[in-house]
Amino acid sequence: MSVRVGLSPQVLCRERPPSGTTTGNDEEQGESELSGNHSATETERAVRAKLGEVPLNREQMAAVTTVHRAATAVRQHLENSVLREADLTWTGFVVLWVVWIWGDMETRYVAEEAGISKGTLTGVVKTLQSRGLLERRPHPTDGRLALLSLTGSGEELMAELYPRFNAEEAFVVAPLDDAEAQALADLLGRVVAHLDAQGGQRRSDLRGGHPLPPRRSGRRPRV
Repeated sequence: MSVRVGLSPQVLCRERPPSGTTTGNDEEQGESELSGNHSATETERAVRAKLGEVPLNREQMAAVTTVHRAATAVRQHLENSVLREADLTWTGFVVLWVVWIWGDMETRYVAEEAGISKGTLTGVVKTLQSRGLLERRPHPTDGRLALLSLTGSGEELMAELYPRFNAEEAFVVAPLDDAEAQALADLLGRVVAHLDAQGGQRRSDLRGGHPLPPRRSGRRPRV
């Protein structure tokens, strides 16, 4: 990855199926989501028509919308190319990447670095363990905790896979020269640093200081 661990994976790693491997229809689903029913230009026109009289921060809206679309497009390209060949989802790859770079790590910190929930990590770890790529063992001094590390096969896979992954990173930003690619990384890094520094307080202010409510499953409550 072209930026430090802790930036790029989290941006793209939100709420996908908690699996370390792909499913049979991912290619069709990915291509459909990537192309969408409307182009970016058509969407922009529709938003202007719908919200033309509403006072909005339009430049900022365009920036965030484009970041989201770009992140989705990049992730889907990587999942449907080099990661598909390795039979890995993005989330599975990110977990392997984090442990590969940092070495033995507590599960809670792996989840934090990967930008996923502990529950999602549990499912990913089970899948990667079943493939002999990752091992989970008790913490040597605290039995309540667990450590993750790559197996020899996991190390070999990442050493072989990452150069091909990086080649696709280069393909993704091929329209940019080196200076433009670095400038883009710097700008996005400023956004991430801003959210790291001030996002928590902003979210607390929006809630009026109240605790963060629990996530809901989306299911209707039983009567």
